[in-house]
Amino acid sequence: MSEKTAVTPDSHPAPPAKFSHGVRKGNILQVAGQVGYLPHVAGKAPAIAGPTLREQTLQTLENVRSVLEAGGADWDDVMMIRVYLTDTGHFAEMNEIYNAYFEEQGLKEAPAARTTVYVGLPAGLLIEIDALAVLA
Repeated sequence: MSEKTAVTPDSHPAPPAKFSHGVRKGNILQVAGQVGYLPHVAGKAPAIAGPTLREQTLQTLENVRSVLEAGGADWDDVMMIRVYLTDTGHFAEMNEIYNAYFEEQGLKEAPAARTTVYVGLPAGLLIEIDALAVLA
């Protein structure tokens, strides 16, 4: 049986509670919910990428990507993405940003995805994304 390994990229701070930014076991990598914080700077509080959905979505996707890469995966290994928005009015804009991002990434096949509204994010945050990857 393979061991479960925590995955924390250098760009991420240590989690504030007993969880990991990602966990890999065998060929499965689960990326925990990521938000639009800029890369971690030692001694500084987390900073949001900006007030707009575009800024936060792009940074959130990059934060998910950094966990994937630290765990030995990339976007083509992702089987499922879950997106949590804080406002139903953001669905159309998020879909445009999401589609353009993955077109730029050259994604071969789109993963399954689910988007829902969740109002429990910390103040100022508009989006959270997690992902499940299966490595070859």
